[in-house]
Amino acid sequence: MTLAGRLAGAAVCILLSACSQPWGADQQSKEQLVRADQPIEIQLDADQPANSVGTIVVNGISNRFEVGYGKNGIACEGTRFEEGWTPLGRFRVNAVLTADRFEMDPALIRLSGRTVEALKKDLFSNMNSIDFNGDGEAGEYGDGYISLAPVPTTDQPFSFNEYDGTFRWYSFAIHGTNNEKKIGKRVTGGCINVNNMSLSMILSAVQIGDEVIIRSNGPCSS
Repeated sequence: MTLAGRLAGAAVCILLSACSQPWGADQQSKEQLVRADQPIEIQLDADQPANSVGTIVVNGISNRFEVGYGKNGIACEGTRFEEGWTPLGRFRVNAVLTADRFEMDPALIRLSGRTVEALKKDLFSNMNSIDFNGDGEAGEYGDGYISLAPVPTTDQPFSFNEYDGTFRWYSFAIHGTNNEKKIGKRVTGGCINVNNMSLSMILSAVQIGDEVIIRSNGPCSS
């Protein structure tokens, strides 16, 4: 059976104490069969973006996937978050959003100023409806959005706010795409993008609190 088949057929569960459990985790199955064994690692190629790859180890099996990154290039670890730049460093997953999955760090929910029900209902659909490039195309995040917070904390100019009168949220993330030709290129607003098949694999294993490490083989901007 293929990895995708094993992932699709496996139940997912995480046993955490009530005080630390992210909202949405209790929606998972009672038996955790699929889980990333170690931090997700992403290696950016500063000279040849098409050679940029990510690796996720699931149940002892290492799986590679293509990635794209920021249109302006690569920012050094701990320096800044800025439109078009992909930061290097260590990150922690603090939200997982799809059309049918909502998990978020409780502290982030409080920061939003919204109820869980309101966020679950339309946050991802609102975010994914933005036409970032003004070309009439929405769905920039594809099938899902995995939010990443830097470890240690670095100031991020991203926040929950209103855009065209609609409540939305901006942060650094791994997400899908509405055009798979964008993968392996420097085209994003700073996030890591992957094709939707790879995203499905990652989503099957990732949980709140998992770590992601982003490195580069070339120079970064400070």
